[in-house]
Parts: sequence; structure tokens; C-alpha cells
Amino acid sequence: MARDIGIDLGTANSLIHLKGRGIILNEPSVLAYDRKSQEVIAIGNEAYPMLGRTPASIEVVQPLKGGVINDYELTEAFLLLCFKKLRLQRGFRSTNVLISAPSSITDIERLSLYEAVQKVSSGKVYIEPEPLVAAVGAGLEVLDSTGNMIVDIGGGTTDIAIISAGEILYSESLKIAGDDFDEAIINYLKEHEQILVGLHSAEALKKQLASALEQEEPFIKNIEIKGRDLVTGLPKAVNVDSNDLFQALQDLLLQIARATRRVLEQAPPEIMADIHDQGIIVTGGGALIQDIDLFLSDQLKVTVVTSDHPLTAVALGTGTMLEWITAGRLDRSNKKQKIRRQRWRRFWRRIIG
Repeated sequence: MARDIGIDLGTANSLIHLKGRGIILNEPSVLAYDRKSQEVIAIGNEAYPMLGRTPASIEVVQPLKGGVINDYELTEAFLLLCFKKLRLQRGFRSTNVLISAPSSITDIERLSLYEAVQKVSSGKVYIEPEPLVAAVGAGLEVLDSTGNMIVDIGGGTTDIAIISAGEILYSESLKIAGDDFDEAIINYLKEHEQILVGLHSAEALKKQLASALEQEEPFIKNIEIKGRDLVTGLPKAVNVDSNDLFQALQDLLLQIARATRRVLEQAPPEIMADIHDQGIIVTGGGALIQDIDLFLSDQLKVTVVTSDHPLTAVALGTGTMLEWITAGRLDRSNKKQKIRRQRWRRFWRRIIG
């Protein structure tokens, strides 16, 4: 039986959308394997708690970095095991797949992604820019000539784009996103509290306290965080509040705002008027940062709103776009992708000999 599958293969989380069933997988993009045997021990929800807690014989990795493949073999294994977990590897004669990718992806990165997906699919593979897919999933009318603007703050990249008539007109992709927010929190606590916390703790702080604007009483929230005292080397607990995280993330959020301004300034007057009327929409995990819409609106002097379902917008968009392609509403000839693949295969044959 042929099925259409959409994949949001993210740096932090991966989601799979199956036609007729919706999102059927939403798990961390993490894989644990035995260093000696190279056998995969766990993926997703089972592997994530192992981060920072395994013996030297077991390595826990994220096979994607910055929204693209960091380790080809591990990405291929992760995809295959996700399909096996969902029992999608059997009974599919021709599975068409649409997968999202950062708008700045290179030809080599695109080819790697295409070939990794082909290992789990015998049908057609479509690779679409993430901001376009996110806009579709967020419910924007991307097929008409009205201009839309989106800021998708994911785990590995922030993709900013202006879209019209089913295409991206102007875009920028930043290697600044959720993972960088976690690192910024860790570094802030090192400097200001002399405490070292792990990625799990930094991510928990981000989800509970992160704010794009400085807060005032009684709206300041705080929680206790535990880690290692950098002076004594012993366990330590400190209280962290939302204004600590505001300070930790301020520089990164300003960089996102500046990049958004750069893309916005490229728009012609007609498109600028559309964006002024409709506003800018924010998707991805970064959309959950408190007051991110107010912060960007203040920086850009344009209305900014967060998506109703920011974490699943890309996955939902993959399913919708694949339906549009199948129905002929969206022309996605694979000619360009075939030319790229043929060109790079010829290149590698010359290199390898």
C-alpha cells in the first residue's frame, strides 16, 4: 500500500506525519550506540535520558547538527529505526516522502539528506525549505500572491523567509537556535553563579523561565537548579529567575531580530504592505519563549504573532504540502534535484576514480 509520509528531521526533535493519521512520531533526535560493537542501543525517548549519564563504552549522539546531517550513517540508522518503530518498513510498495531542510542547505547536504531518506523509501523524495513548510503548517495562505513572512526558530537553525505564490522570495538561515540558547544558559550560570549544569537542566530552565523581555514583580518566576560548584567541585544548588535567562539569551535574540530585519528590508513595497497588514508569524520551539512576539514586534515595528502549534507546524506542513503535490496543486518537478544529484555523483566518481 502506498502512503505519503512527511518528516521533520530536526536537530532537537524529529516528527513523522502519516497521511490519514497525522503526527505518529514526535521524539528527540538522539541515538545511543555501543562504541565497541557499533550496535544501536536506543533512539528517541529511550536514548534522550542517557545524555550525559552513560559509561565510556556507550555514546549518545545527535546525528544532526544545525539542521543538517552531521553523521550520515547514524542519521540513516536513526531514520530506519524510526520507521521500524512505527512498523512503516513493511507493506509500502511506493512510499512518497517529503522532508524539510534549512533554506541555506548546500547541494552536498541536500544529496546526503536525499540518499539517507531513499534508504527508507522506495517512492519519490521531496526536499522542501523549512520556512515554507512551517508556513504551510501554520495555516498561512502561501499559494496566493499575498506576501507572508515567517520566523522559524528550531533546535539547530533559525530560518527567516518571505513567501509568495508557493515560493520563497527572500530568506536567511542563522546557525542560532534552541541548542545555542541552552549553551548560553550554561555559560551564563558558569560566569554569574559559578555552577556547571548539564544540557538537560539548561533545557528545563529554558522551557520554564526563558523570556525575551525583562520581567517585573510579581511576574518574575524562579526555580532551583542543581549542578557542580566550579570552585569546590561539590554539588551545588542555586535559584535562577526569568530575568537571569533574559540576560543569558538577550544577545542571541537580538541577532535573530537583526537577521529578520535584513530579510524584511529586501521586500518590495507591495510585499512590505502585505506583511504590515498580516504581521510576521513565529514557529518552532523558540516561539515558546515568553514575549518573543512582543520583543520582535518592538524591534521590527510590525505585528508579530506566534503560531497556535509552533512545535508541530513543520510536521503538519510536510503532510499538507505532499497532499498538494500529489493533487497537482503545487508543481514540484524533480528535474533540478536530479540534475544536482547527477552532477555530484559525477564529481565524486572523478575524485574516487
